[in-house]
Amino acid sequence: MEDILRQLEEKRAAARAGGGARRVGAQHSKGKLTARERIDILLDPTSFEEYDMFAEHRCGDFGMAEQVIPGDGVVTGWGTINGRQVFVFSQDFTVFGGSLSEIHAQKICKVMEQAMKVGAPVIGINDSGGARIQEGVDSLAGYADVFQLNVLASGVVPQISLVMGPCAGGAVYSPAMTDFIFMVKDSSYMFVTGPEVVKTVTHESVTQEELGGAITHTTRSGVADGAFENDVEALLQMRRFFDFLPLSNREAVPVRPTDDPADRLEPSLDTLIPDNPNKPYDMLELIEKVIDDGDFFETQPTYARNIITGFGRMEGATVGIVANQPMVLAGCLDIASSIKAARFVRFCDCYDIPIVTFVDVPGFLPGTAQEYGGIIKHGAKLLYAFAEATVPKVTVITRKAYGGAYDVMSSKHLRGDVNYAWPTAEIAVMGPKGAVEIIFREDRGDEAKIAERTEEYRRKFANPFVAAHRGFLDDVIMPRSTRRRICRSLAMLRNKKLENPWKKHDNIPL
Repeated sequence: MEDILRQLEEKRAAARAGGGARRVGAQHSKGKLTARERIDILLDPTSFEEYDMFAEHRCGDFGMAEQVIPGDGVVTGWGTINGRQVFVFSQDFTVFGGSLSEIHAQKICKVMEQAMKVGAPVIGINDSGGARIQEGVDSLAGYADVFQLNVLASGVVPQISLVMGPCAGGAVYSPAMTDFIFMVKDSSYMFVTGPEVVKTVTHESVTQEELGGAITHTTRSGVADGAFENDVEALLQMRRFFDFLPLSNREAVPVRPTDDPADRLEPSLDTLIPDNPNKPYDMLELIEKVIDDGDFFETQPTYARNIITGFGRMEGATVGIVANQPMVLAGCLDIASSIKAARFVRFCDCYDIPIVTFVDVPGFLPGTAQEYGGIIKHGAKLLYAFAEATVPKVTVITRKAYGGAYDVMSSKHLRGDVNYAWPTAEIAVMGPKGAVEIIFREDRGDEAKIAERTEEYRRKFANPFVAAHRGFLDDVIMPRSTRRRICRSLAMLRNKKLENPWKKHDNIPL
């Protein structure tokens, strides 16, 4: 018996050693942690239960029969984050460069299938050189199996990707189908074709970082939702992020005890909106003053900054927040912001996360670049997402809500449950000056007359009361009472039941 136990420990030690001390050292020299070190930081101490520690590849070609390492380049299993269950796989770059083989893929598929059965999120830590070339089509089949499970798990359990090293070629499509992607600056990258192929085909010279680094994907492409300075920060922030998410589509949003009173007033909000309607203010200040303890986890903070998305809590329960940002492009909706917000709204709707929307939008961004880029179809994505959502929806219009953009931003007409406006709200087809120049074309050359007409239009229409008269607003509220009114509305909507007509699936304008 002792001999068998000793053999077991030796096998475990071999699996834990990964690719060996030299390769582990090389990983550390790049500022990267190993697959197991990452899991140790991500999960609660001693909570990790590993699957398939002894799994090995079956490839006998190209000398692979002599290169067998237990675990086959990925560590899989489940554990807890702050006591809540989560499944995890962590690719091990020290073993065959983290390349995906048939067995490697089977290990990932096993934890994804188990996660769907029991209703718990999946966090994938990607650090891989791609498909294992020696296995040929078996490796490609493995990728397709993972892709299929990404699709089946979508909307069932949250899926989060932490890209902490290379992720290239077909490998990028698994993270792309997950709900959120986070990267690490200077050590992770994602692209379909690498710099060498780009140079051969298009004659462009570009570095890995420029082509698919964390900064590129969080500022230019919008592929990733956040970038962190190093592995440790990424993993600790992932623990924080995880606390906002429900475990599955069958579970309620998590509730964290808070000492922040639901009826707290915030007098400083009464002076947040400048007297000059063309002067910006920071919508983040409003969000942080309204949610519990100012704890806001913003998603895609450096991409499409004219709209803000992220998670906060009201009375301890998670809410999704969507807000126009007047500091950037005056808060206009454009292609990037519409796509960003639409995907976020749909995630919230998948997992019954109430949506709070703060509106200050002068319209859609004009210009040939937007029209040629398809703003009509992309703007419709956000409209579609809000209209489709059946979760509790509370909307607060703080200042401008002009034209079609007013409709799109979770208006009463898109089944908004509770719609408030501040006294500073301006709800109209367009801004006063533009409206007057159309209505009174004959007075265009007379600046005094135009100014007089503009002021008249502003008094009549650039206020919340016309919409309130029609029942399109439920109340005009004092800014200081915003938190109290939202909390009360969400409490009232806690047992909301609303179903869309039966369909196989919808057809969102992609």
